Amino acid sequence: MKLLPILLFTFMFFSFSSEEKSQDPLVNLETLSTEFNYEIRYATPNNFIGETLYDCPKCLLRPEVAEALLKANQYFCEKGYRIKIYDCYRPLDVQKKMWAKVPRPTYVGNPYGNGSIHNKGAAVDITLETIDGYYIEMGSDYDYFGREAHIDNYNFSKEILENRKLLFEGMRKFGFNTIRTEWWHFSFRKNWSYKTLNVPLPCD
Repeated sequence: MKLLPILLFTFMFFSFSSEEKSQDPLVNLETLSTEFNYEIRYATPNNFIGETLYDCPKCLLRPEVAEALLKANQYFCEKGYRIKIYDCYRPLDVQKKMWAKVPRPTYVGNPYGNGSIHNKGAAVDITLETIDGYYIEMGSDYDYFGREAHIDNYNFSKEILENRKLLFEGMRKFGFNTIRTEWWHFSFRKNWSYKTLNVPLPCD
């Protein structure tokens, strides 16, 4: 009979430890590596809303997600490319502003439902560029809401299809999943235990 309390304690301990690990604070990617390039569109009016939504251009992620992204970027760097980042963690209040302007769940996560994986610090919007910073064609601009952005659209040149294939396969290799309507969006597959957050970006 003494075995049951021990098993219950062990289960509770590991469950708690696992939950605590999944809720680690967000980390600033710039403090971990200098090998990324950034164009945080929502810190400018150059986005689908046409308004500046972030007070500063920061890329925050869960530590586990940041670690996976570092590995992915190293993979691309070895092939002559690097990741250019458009968006990372997004406060829930910003998600609500987006939804108020574009209430289309195909492209904008409903903040009053499941929200976006960006709100959990477990998704990134990215593209690839050469190590020297030259543009790589992907078939549409970032945040273009139309058929050209869909990953199941193959009506492109061989060059664009190869660029997309490189991006998709590289990110999937390190634990990121694609979504059908946005070639730039990648959600870390182990995101189900992360809480939705509304902490402001640190703009010190």
